[in-house]
Amino acid sequence: MHHGSSISHCIEASRPTRAWPVTVARRAGVSLVDLGFAGQCQLDQFTARAIRDVEVDAVSLELGVNVVNRDTMRERAFVPALHGFLDTIRDGHSTAPLVVTTPIHCPPVETTPGPTVIGADGTARSVPRPPALAQGALTVDRVRALIAEVVEMRRAAGDTALHLVDGRTLLGASDAARLTDGVHPDAAGYRLVGDRFHRLVFGPDGPFAHLAATPNILTNGQEVG
Repeated sequence: MHHGSSISHCIEASRPTRAWPVTVARRAGVSLVDLGFAGQCQLDQFTARAIRDVEVDAVSLELGVNVVNRDTMRERAFVPALHGFLDTIRDGHSTAPLVVTTPIHCPPVETTPGPTVIGADGTARSVPRPPALAQGALTVDRVRALIAEVVEMRRAAGDTALHLVDGRTLLGASDAARLTDGVHPDAAGYRLVGDRFHRLVFGPDGPFAHLAATPNILTNGQEVG
């Protein structure tokens, strides 16, 4: 089960089978339920309950960027909302491996708080706000740090099946040319994300390594579909 933002919805992919979660699942030889919701990955409890109530062997979450781009939470609300989201999932999947991926590189809001809008040139930019309203406002850089703190806290408390992936290892500043509008990868960018996630998570030392089967999706070295 995978849940995430438009970065997981992958509207810019060349075809449905090129959405990066699909690419990863097919290469690993596993079945996928992809709850990628463009713009709507907001730590909603109904989403957490949906994940809780489905029989799955592993859960993957790509979190944080929509909260910043929509400016829906400040730091005080984000941290308990993330804990609550994970608590609900753990109510149904107490020991399943669970990977939380932080946002990929997102230039408009790396160090500037959201919200973002799409300009006339088709690229995203942050909306300026008075300094008095900036206290506690979230940037992508800060969200990454908060997610890492939550994951480490929960691991220290005993949830060793919870794992963190820094989204910048999937698509970082050096890959900025792959962003179509400053936020969303192009088709080649999604291939990079899929390749890197597969290696990190389903590779020999990855948290989902034990789930990987020998995929039957290659013909003469080429992926089918």
